[in-house]
Amino acid sequence: MDKKYSIESLKEIADNDRDFMVIVVQTFLEEIPPDLKAMKEAIINNNRELAYQFAHKMKPNFEMFGIDVIKDITSIESWTKSLKSYASISSTLDYVTSTLDIVFKELKEDFN
Repeated sequence: MDKKYSIESLKEIADNDRDFMVIVVQTFLEEIPPDLKAMKEAIINNNRELAYQFAHKMKPNFEMFGIDVIKDITSIESWTKSLKSYASISSTLDYVTSTLDIVFKELKEDFN
């Protein structure tokens, strides 16, 4: 089964140092779930500035882990600068959340 993430960029950054990679994964698993939850709450509460901050903060991590949600996070960032309704971004938010839930599970299995 294909993973929802890729470790190739992290391997390059870590120079294939497994211990360093484990630390980066642990940090990701500690920081991103609460940030994702906070971003989701900010979007639901129409706090666009806070939603933007969380989306922007998480994007480099998604790039590092090769998680295919960059265009979706960029869409969320764009939404925060628009006057569009929550309904216009809800399916994107659902996709990001469901994808990351799978990534969290996969990373825990692979780096535990």
